[in-house]
Amino acid sequence: MTEFDPGALAQSWPLPKSPRPIVTFGAGSIVGDAHYPAYRKGGFPIAGLYDPDREKAGKLGERWNVQAFASAEEAASVEGAVFDLATPPSRHSDVLKVLPEGAAVLIQKPMGSDLQEATRILEICRDRKLKAAVNFQLRFAPMMLALKDAVAKGWLGEVVDFDAWLALATPWQLWPFLKGLPRIEIAMHSIHYLDLVRQLLGDPRGIHAKSIGHPNHDVAQTRTSAILDYGDTVRCALSINHDHDFGRRHQACEFRICGTQGAAYVQLGVNLDYPHGEPDVLQIRPRGADNWIDVPLEGTWFPDAFVGRMANLQRFASGEDGELVSSVEDAWKTMALVEAAYRSSAQPATSIPEIP
Repeated sequence: MTEFDPGALAQSWPLPKSPRPIVTFGAGSIVGDAHYPAYRKGGFPIAGLYDPDREKAGKLGERWNVQAFASAEEAASVEGAVFDLATPPSRHSDVLKVLPEGAAVLIQKPMGSDLQEATRILEICRDRKLKAAVNFQLRFAPMMLALKDAVAKGWLGEVVDFDAWLALATPWQLWPFLKGLPRIEIAMHSIHYLDLVRQLLGDPRGIHAKSIGHPNHDVAQTRTSAILDYGDTVRCALSINHDHDFGRRHQACEFRICGTQGAAYVQLGVNLDYPHGEPDVLQIRPRGADNWIDVPLEGTWFPDAFVGRMANLQRFASGEDGELVSSVEDAWKTMALVEAAYRSSAQPATSIPEIP
């Protein structure tokens, strides 16, 4: 039997041979914290950025020594560019309409505020023949690429259990555009986990979910419980609490993936003390082993997943990759799962029979 070699697991996406310039729409914190560090690390040239808040755009442009364009039309006119939409979901459609036909574009998740908007975005991308993907970059995190590789090579056997457990304190104030939005936790955060589950397990039959807020603030939802229905063999559950603000000691941000012959444990370090974060962790107890084995990681979710996400898009646009991961066609299915979760949350629970 082949011995498990953690160093042989894939952890990165190949870079394009000829990187294309990137034009960013939006100048929020995610651009400076993740997009631009990743693009510089990956060797992608940054042609400039546009944001209707000229002052914010100017400050970010000065910080990264890139041009701040005066208008969306000027930004869209950069020849041969890949367009990076780091915009609020309600703005995606407007930006997509000004991009050149056939352009390569990366759309910030979620793909619109709801499934109706996601459908409109899908139609725009189809009509304009855009090579469009959604920024579900968790799929490209080194730990997740390695996990997917381990599953594909059979080291866990058949995956039968997936647990996501988050108990942490998320600084929602870093994203002021979220204030007043009716959908927050699942649409803006746990959407990553639902998307990853779809990649690992396929599309579920349905979902049971409840997403609620917290008395200590006015963010629409910050706590979610969800069960995804994969029939009678696979169990999938998510327990998400962004209000566990009682010190680091008992906080957690982790996945447990169990198969018929092995198991994996993942810590998503960036969410612990965001945006500074802690190390990501991947440990695997592979088929035939008696102990858990640490997988030495060659990078972190932030920023390395953003490198891989952009690399796949650029390689697909140039013909180097045959598949566009998280294309708008596939991302729509994640949005449909999110929509089903919110519909489930709005429904009354199964009532408990009264004593006769």
